[in-house]
Amino acid sequence: MSGFPDVPVAGAYHLIHWLTGPLSPALAIVVFTLLVRLLLHPLARSAARGERARATLLPKIRALQEKHGRDRDQLAAEMTKLQQESGTSLFVGCLPMLLQLPFFTVMYRLFTTATIGGEPNSLLGATLFGTPLGAHGLAGSPLVFVIAAGLAVVAWFSVRQQPAAAGAPGGKLLRLLPYGTVLATLVVPQAAGIYLVTTTAWSAAERALLRRGS
Repeated sequence: MSGFPDVPVAGAYHLIHWLTGPLSPALAIVVFTLLVRLLLHPLARSAARGERARATLLPKIRALQEKHGRDRDQLAAEMTKLQQESGTSLFVGCLPMLLQLPFFTVMYRLFTTATIGGEPNSLLGATLFGTPLGAHGLAGSPLVFVIAAGLAVVAWFSVRQQPAAAGAPGGKLLRLLPYGTVLATLVVPQAAGIYLVTTTAWSAAERALLRRGS
């Protein structure tokens, strides 16, 4: 493993190892994820403000859909104009999720790469309940079912928090996205699944608290 793209992986590797001193590898992954989410929290607050602004636009969005529903080009133009006039994006809430992709990629590589910095990757031997954290999909059962169940519960809770998205373009897709993490457990290492459970639970709790404080 060499080159600039691997520098974040090596850094995360040493951070996980440092956290593994007082903690188990699985708990170190949880702490790593929480640190990432704390770093992204200001963006989440901005996204929450954008979601509130988007909610106020829903009556106008529905009116445009009724008026231009059969003319997709005209509807798209009017929607763009509405966003520009309001100064907000209809998909602003997706920003924190998109910015997590690099961190998720790092976690994925940490448990799929045999060597890091020219040395054997000792994290590949880490286990939780006797299951290697680098095991993929059903090879990680029964841990994979525990992770999938946790993600399903968090996804259900997250969808219940998004009633305003139903009337917006792409609203149905946004409501289904949380359940995509459940399917991801079939192909990613169990370590990445732990990351997903932690970050989605954080998102649900963070969104609830930000809405309560608005």
